[in-house]
Amino acid sequence: MLVVPEGAPKPVVRVMRYDAGQVEEKPVEDVEQLAALVVGGGVTWIDVQGFGDPAFLERIREILGIHPLAMADVVNVPQRPKAEPYGDRYLVVTRMATMLPERRIHLEQLSLVIGPGWVATFQEDPGDCFDPLRERIRHGLGVIRRMGADFLAYALLDAVVDGYFPVVEELGGVLEALEEEAMEDADRATLGRIHAARRLLLQLERLQWQQRESLSGMLHSAESPFSDPVRLYLRDVHDHAVQVLDVIETYRQMTVGLVEIYLSSVNNRMNEVMKTLTVVATIFIPLTFLVGVYGMNFDYMPELRERWGYAAVWAVMLVVALGLVYWFHRRGWLERGDGGR
Repeated sequence: MLVVPEGAPKPVVRVMRYDAGQVEEKPVEDVEQLAALVVGGGVTWIDVQGFGDPAFLERIREILGIHPLAMADVVNVPQRPKAEPYGDRYLVVTRMATMLPERRIHLEQLSLVIGPGWVATFQEDPGDCFDPLRERIRHGLGVIRRMGADFLAYALLDAVVDGYFPVVEELGGVLEALEEEAMEDADRATLGRIHAARRLLLQLERLQWQQRESLSGMLHSAESPFSDPVRLYLRDVHDHAVQVLDVIETYRQMTVGLVEIYLSSVNNRMNEVMKTLTVVATIFIPLTFLVGVYGMNFDYMPELRERWGYAAVWAVMLVVALGLVYWFHRRGWLERGDGGR
């Protein structure tokens, strides 16, 4: 019996069966219907969303002739991206990335099993990035309806890899916002967000390395189900995966720079505070000296008996304080960012 993730939604199955002349699309409620849908001409796409019924999935495995080990990899999530042959069936495990509200990224495992004339896709939750592909099939756009199941598998992998581009672009916007925040109003929360972005980029980088290796194996393996014409298309998917990986690596390096910007910003703010305290202390040092001298109360201090003594001391202190302020201003020490000469 398959061990499925706890709390997984019930499986929902939709089938698209097509050839150059027609398309048939319908939901499958009785799993036994699949046996009749995967025979005959054309290409069949069995889309399974949800792992919440082990017996239902086991019956799908039996009907499609999927190896038990391959099916175990399908439902045991998460798996590393990989591609493995199982006789005349071929398993591909990959990860889809979608951007959720509030700039949160959702990573979901997608498994493809490629058989003779059909492709079965298994994903954890409803919703995916394949709606544009479904529209192409429905309306006969491009060459997909004239090609075989291996071309459908290529198109699915292409949609998965291309789905990373908007996610990575959104991450670039997040990093730009963090850069401005780090330079202008950095705090401990800013540092936490920078580290969170860095961890996410490390995870994406690791996934893309694995997906790139998986695609490379599909391109060069003799056991790969992709025909030579389709391998040309698959090579383009591999190139896109490399592009995504390059962008992710660049952004990961940016997060290292963001930490340095944050530390520099914190140090600059600390320097501003220390400069302010130093200026205030410097102004009060001569004033403290004056009040200390005239606070000794010796009998033979003639200024203590003068009518104008108190006012004179205040005048001297004000002149000293204002003179120091003017001198600091002339030196540029009162400007933000320390523009001293």
